Amino acid sequence: MLQNIRVVLVNTSHPGNIGGAARAMKNMGLSRLVLVEPRIFPSHEADARASGATDILENAQVVATLEEALAGCTLVFGTSARDRRIPWPLLDPRESGLKVVEEAGQGAQIALVFGREDSGLTNDELQRCHFHVHIPSDPEFSSLNLATAVQVLTYEVRMSWLAAEGRPSKVEKDEVASPRSDELATMDELERFYEHLQQTLVAIDFLDPEKPRHLMARLRRLYGRSSVSRAEMNILRGILTETQKAARGELIKRKNEDV
Repeated sequence: MLQNIRVVLVNTSHPGNIGGAARAMKNMGLSRLVLVEPRIFPSHEADARASGATDILENAQVVATLEEALAGCTLVFGTSARDRRIPWPLLDPRESGLKVVEEAGQGAQIALVFGREDSGLTNDELQRCHFHVHIPSDPEFSSLNLATAVQVLTYEVRMSWLAAEGRPSKVEKDEVASPRSDELATMDELERFYEHLQQTLVAIDFLDPEKPRHLMARLRRLYGRSSVSRAEMNILRGILTETQKAARGELIKRKNEDV
């Protein structure tokens, strides 16, 4: 599906932006880059900004006209930051991502067209697009860097593609631990923990055994509903042990000061 989507940059003046766009594309799984009469290309600056996406630059198609860039496309999206006198179907990036993936999934050839850094796409160029895409940036500072605009649209395409493929949009990292780390603590292990906890609370004067005020009962209820694992239990017991050591050290220090 993603191979049906091409990114078209029209008359780009700064080669670094071409490299940045290539990097943005590779981040999001797109690989087809078409350059319409770039002012400087190829370029070491483009390679440097691509930062690992030089394969996209090496395979980029360079053409003389937008017509050539759009050859074979059945659906074209043109980015536009300016209001136009001629009304045209307008989408935001998220709507565009959904539409792009829907059509590309059915075999359509799609083009995402980005204009010049200083002036964008001309009215004639925009009229070759089926939809105009407007990134709703802050009106007080609405101008986006070209590579940033590419990143925004390709990100929305990827999010829509992940949803269409039933893939997660976030990957949880597996905890590196022993096979037993997820096993829940047993009741006897919990009882030893509660005993250890009570001893520690008494040692730091947090719990008065003569006036317990149901503190241990409340703590039992707290840990009982937390489904504490064996690995977590070991951490808690370690904290209690170090707390007891610190409490004994403080007690010895006070006795020495009294002497």
